Amino acid sequence: MKTNGVLPTQILTRPEFGLGLMWMAFSMVSFIGMSVGSRELAATLSINQVLFFRALVGLFVILAVGRSLLPEVRQMTMMRLHVLRNVIHFAAQYFWTIGVVMLPLASVFALEFTMPIWVAFFAWILLKERLTRPRILATIGGFIGVLVIVRPGVGMVDPAAGLVLIAAAGYGLSLIFVKRLTGYCSPGVIVVWMILIQLPLGFVAALTAWNEVHLTDVPWMLVAGIGALSAHFCQAQALKRLEASVVMPIDFLRVPLAAVVGYYAYGEAIDLWVFLGGGIILFSNYRAVMAERRAAR
Repeated sequence: MKTNGVLPTQILTRPEFGLGLMWMAFSMVSFIGMSVGSRELAATLSINQVLFFRALVGLFVILAVGRSLLPEVRQMTMMRLHVLRNVIHFAAQYFWTIGVVMLPLASVFALEFTMPIWVAFFAWILLKERLTRPRILATIGGFIGVLVIVRPGVGMVDPAAGLVLIAAAGYGLSLIFVKRLTGYCSPGVIVVWMILIQLPLGFVAALTAWNEVHLTDVPWMLVAGIGALSAHFCQAQALKRLEASVVMPIDFLRVPLAAVVGYYAYGEAIDLWVFLGGGIILFSNYRAVMAERRAAR
């Protein structure tokens, strides 16, 4: 039986939909908090230290709430893939954090929305998934959106914008590896190995550029570290309750939210070109998701 062309199992109850929106709101606030915490830390510490202390806070959180995962962690399933995924993810975080420090927050999040395009590309290369016509059109639209944001030829293109795009590609590739890992490991264990692998990477990197740490840095460490874990956890909870075609437009609200925070906290000008380019990227990906959803039905 169908209702308005939608299967009954696809109809969300109002409480579930409301919970999904709530988790998305928490996710957006967490992403902004992680960005602000990372930027504040980078004012006195090196980028390498920022990554190390974010992971260190994550370790304390995992130790407090993740003891039940210890038996599965001891099995060390798919360790090579865990290591590869986290090396790439760590490098992507490094480039992304540079972007957070050097670019307006809204620009960083708008450029980060190219990640679904990279996911489709890497899925085609590594997982042999079919690169559909909607995905190709989304890639073209995403490229146009990036050009609108960075506007080459209007002025000097900030190299940090290129680093954010590299970070988005790294996050996309990391997500492909996570997709592989979920066939063998629980999501909680994937997060645990992320912390356990990236913590020593961050520590070694931090030793190469160590600045004196002050007590005033600790609150920002907590904001950045807890924000990073909370953002992904809340997003996963939202995706349990909402379809991707619903989550994507809501998640794009991070761009204006980041613009408001950047304006009031750092005096960043609100750039309408960022909203226009980000909107093109969002619309391109949204159309691709909706087309694939119709094809699946």
